[in-house]
Order: sequence, then C-alpha cells, then structure tokens
Amino acid sequence: MEFEIMGNLEQVDFAPANAAVEIMQNVRTICATVKYSVPLDRRFGVDAVMLDRPTPRAMAALQAEIISAVHRYEPRCRVTRVSFDGDFDGRLVPKVRIKIL
Repeated sequence: MEFEIMGNLEQVDFAPANAAVEIMQNVRTICATVKYSVPLDRRFGVDAVMLDRPTPRAMAALQAEIISAVHRYEPRCRVTRVSFDGDFDGRLVPKVRIKIL
C-alpha cells in the first residue's frame, strides 16, 4: 500500500489505530522536525541548511534529506516519491509518498 503524507505537523495521536497510521504520523514528524533540535538525538529530522539556496537546489537537497531521514528513522516504510506544494516563492511544503513494507 502507498500513502501520501504532507510535511506539516498535525496533532499527535498517542494511541494510533493501527501500524499504518503510526508510520504515517512518524514520517510526518520526521519531515516537520529540524535536525539538531532534538536534545537526545541531534541527527533526528531534516537539515534546514538548504533554506537559503535557490528553490530548485533547495528542492533537490530537501528530497535527499527526507529520503535519508525516513530511511534511518522509520524502517517500516520506503519513500517512493517526494514532491512539493506551495507557492515556490520560498515556501516548500513536501508531499511524501511512502510504501509500507
């Protein structure tokens, strides 16, 4: 099964109904967390170094960061595609498509 997830953080569900909901919430959390902001795991999340780059370069770097972070922190799924919503005037909202293993 494939699911599409927006990269914005919603309310956390501490008792997800099933594994698929838990995995999607975890991917959403990974995408919405800035690397180095989690005290006990500074590598968790997505690096924000690309924020000052031109949009096409930022998109490519953010895609690579998301794929790497999801692969590392949520091994129960694989990223099949990363696309972006937004106005492309400096605001990129990732849409991540995952396949649950």
